Amino acid sequence: MKKSLPMLGFGAALAAGLFMLTFRGPSKKFWDRMTGTGLSLGTLALLTQPSLRKTCITLKDILLGIGSAAGLYGIFHLGDRISRLILPNGGKQIEQIYKLKCIRPRRELMLRLGLVIGPAEEFFWRGFLQDGLMTHFGRFWGSLMGIAAYGGVHIASGNFTLVGAATVAGAFWGGLYGMGLPLGALIVSHIIWDNLIFLIAPTTKLDEELSA
Repeated sequence: MKKSLPMLGFGAALAAGLFMLTFRGPSKKFWDRMTGTGLSLGTLALLTQPSLRKTCITLKDILLGIGSAAGLYGIFHLGDRISRLILPNGGKQIEQIYKLKCIRPRRELMLRLGLVIGPAEEFFWRGFLQDGLMTHFGRFWGSLMGIAAYGGVHIASGNFTLVGAATVAGAFWGGLYGMGLPLGALIVSHIIWDNLIFLIAPTTKLDEELSA
């Protein structure tokens, strides 16, 4: 089903507004707002793109998801070191990101990331927006526009290390989707990477300090 440009524009504008509300509100309610954003965008994608409801995750998708998540995790280990060297406030901005994990219990965050936020982001950003843009503008330009939109909505955070990280992750998953990687594999990749980088094995030793 081909999505119209007005529908794609509406989706992008809705995402920008929801991400602004998510990042600009009180920090203690961040995860409630982030979960609500995921539910809203994921629902829009599933309602307007019936084929997404048939998405399944096979053993091959799981293996591809694990492998791609591991690759992105390695990229972020390198990016963490580089950002601390070239950005004056890189270290502080990374710490601000990791402090969000202390707001709610770890198991709860794993459930939010695994059942709502991770899958919803792939349904919306790749299955809905990038897929629609590729249909209208071709695989290369459509992917590039989708990646730019994903990174752009994070500007509302005011944390440019986060913007850079989101753009890198968006380029990674968007590039794989543009090359034909199944959405099921990307969902697995997103869920594993979210939990790995944020809750299980962060790239910084700050994890131990925040949990103390």
